[in-house]
Amino acid sequence: MARIAVIGAGMGAMAAAARLAVAGNRVTVYERSGTYGGSVGRFEREGFAFDTGPGLLHLPAVYRDLFVKTGKEPLERCVELTQVDPAVRHVFPDGTEVSLPNASRGGVASALDEVLGAGAGERWSAYLGRARTAWDATRRPLLEEPLRADRKALGRDPYPAVRGSGLLRRRPPTLAEVAQRELGDPRLVAVLESGVLAYGLDPRSAPAAAAVLPYMEQTFGSWYVRGGIRALAQALYERCLARGVEFAFGTEVTGVREKDGRAAGVELAGGTDAVAEADFVVSGAPVPGAPVPALYKHHVPAVPATGRFVVCVALSGARPGDAVHRTVVHAADRSAELGAVFDGRLPERPTVTVLRPDDPTLHPEEHESVTLTTVVPAGDLWSADSLWSEPGATERFADRVLAAAAAAVPGLSERLLWREVRTPDDTLRETGLRQVPAPALAGAGGDYLPADNRSPLPGLLFAGGFAHPGGGLAHAGMSGALVAGLIVEGAGFRGSQ
Repeated sequence: MARIAVIGAGMGAMAAAARLAVAGNRVTVYERSGTYGGSVGRFEREGFAFDTGPGLLHLPAVYRDLFVKTGKEPLERCVELTQVDPAVRHVFPDGTEVSLPNASRGGVASALDEVLGAGAGERWSAYLGRARTAWDATRRPLLEEPLRADRKALGRDPYPAVRGSGLLRRRPPTLAEVAQRELGDPRLVAVLESGVLAYGLDPRSAPAAAAVLPYMEQTFGSWYVRGGIRALAQALYERCLARGVEFAFGTEVTGVREKDGRAAGVELAGGTDAVAEADFVVSGAPVPGAPVPALYKHHVPAVPATGRFVVCVALSGARPGDAVHRTVVHAADRSAELGAVFDGRLPERPTVTVLRPDDPTLHPEEHESVTLTTVVPAGDLWSADSLWSEPGATERFADRVLAAAAAAVPGLSERLLWREVRTPDDTLRETGLRQVPAPALAGAGGDYLPADNRSPLPGLLFAGGFAHPGGGLAHAGMSGALVAGLIVEGAGFRGSQ
């Protein structure tokens, strides 16, 4: 039985902890805050509750596998999962609206044809068909196997550009270039680009292989957890407890102890004698002591960092029966928005995702909880400088977000009881970084690959959004599985079967 110290109680770290405990190890999680979940947070006030991190689950099979492998109770016995249908409604600047059904390729094509004109659905389906080729080529090495030592193996873009398009005869195309060429209609392009932007990626520079992200959502569906995604974090925490994992909340890790050339435990706040010895250390969060921060800095993908700006909105009056769970209100000028966000500025007209869950557990009777989210620059990952330090900057930008959301929530301003704003500075306080990491992508010479789960220091491994295979709920669960496999099975581990 090995002693394992886990730094942080985020989703990837807890996924690793549960699997390691089931394998017979003694696992202790050290979390500097007073709760679990990492970026899967929750804000509550006056009977209203809001997810402050991800609001939907894509690829639920990852957590189904986790719960099956760590106990007798399957995921659906621990949380109530429902498919969101329609999966999303898009509101475009010209006033056009289209609702896309959940996990139905034919239904999506029909909806696009009906609203955007004949042929739109066929172009979208053909595009996702090519995205499937990229998914099939990279699913195992990018998501289910330890990262290969030769990062260049995933540096080649697997997206099959259309023959005769000219995209095969020069440098590998970006997602935006492929979208313009293959989709044509600017509204179809907006659907694609907004889905990639939501992950914090710039479609103008992201590899064409980023097409796997909309493919994943449309193929495997969008799922809601009753009580909010925070309920999934709670279920995972309770599974860890049931498997014997110990949690030390309010306990800050200040460094990783090294002995005889390998990780030998963690140093805790409180002095040089505050050490928890361990045979392995799993870092699910960056800590200020060497060698962890240097390793994170070395492996952070060479792409601009983005964060999440969230407005929690309490509304009077019940949610209308025809309300859609998720609506994306598109920016009037996508080019200006992308130019601002990825140049470190706040956009004048942001793309806003509006979540209106039909869930009475989230609000008082005859009221509604609505969450508004947009992507913003994260700023320097490690400094104290912030876009939000200027007086009034937060509230001014929140005004812009609410103005955009009014297109999805009629009468928003008249129904508004109060709003609570959360910036990347709040993410920094809760997780140690302002950035919300993006999923790993093939292509671009490996620039979109995160840290290897294995560190150069034997016995120290990485889990969570900044480690392979990157950010996102599903990806965090996968990283936990990879770390557990590397510890339990050793160097011979080749990933899930």
